[in-house]
Amino acid sequence: MLNILWPIFIIISIIYAVISGNIENLNNSIFVETENVVKFSLTLLGMTCLWSGIMEVALNTKIIDYLSKMLKPIINFLFKDIETDSECNKNITMNIIANILGLGNAATPLGLKAMNVLQKHNKEKDTLSDNMIMLIVLNTASLQIIPTTVLAIRNSLGSNEPTKIIFPIWLATICALIVGILVTKILIKCDRRKL
Repeated sequence: MLNILWPIFIIISIIYAVISGNIENLNNSIFVETENVVKFSLTLLGMTCLWSGIMEVALNTKIIDYLSKMLKPIINFLFKDIETDSECNKNITMNIIANILGLGNAATPLGLKAMNVLQKHNKEKDTLSDNMIMLIVLNTASLQIIPTTVLAIRNSLGSNEPTKIIFPIWLATICALIVGILVTKILIKCDRRKL
């Protein structure tokens, strides 16, 4: 759908610029914004590389084992019957940590690894298991203590106070996470009763 909408928006913008006599402004903005996009992309790439590297170092040390033990009660509450699978626990823990650090780009591959492990345990291969649904909800409504990507965007766009949004992000993500988990647990229980 977006591959249809964006070209339509671009064509309408060009036609409007020609009709209103702003073709020079359009040309100037194309070059200026292209430069801004490159700078912005490099900023995000640098931030993603830094945190992905930190996550890789953590993965190859005892830090993840410590964090897995610390998060084990939460993971056991959210996901049923995975306490025996250390690989699954490790992948879910890494995914949660990446989301807490606001690293959506680093969390995605970790979430996919966790989803692959959960699929191995799934009895009905063509249907999402309860654990897979919970993982999707956790990724969608994740708690972000350090919203790295948002801070990088605000900083690259010249914000005077890029960290001013941290408290509202904490509030919004905590509320989203609690509601997401509660609704998912309720729906899972209702679905089991039907069976």
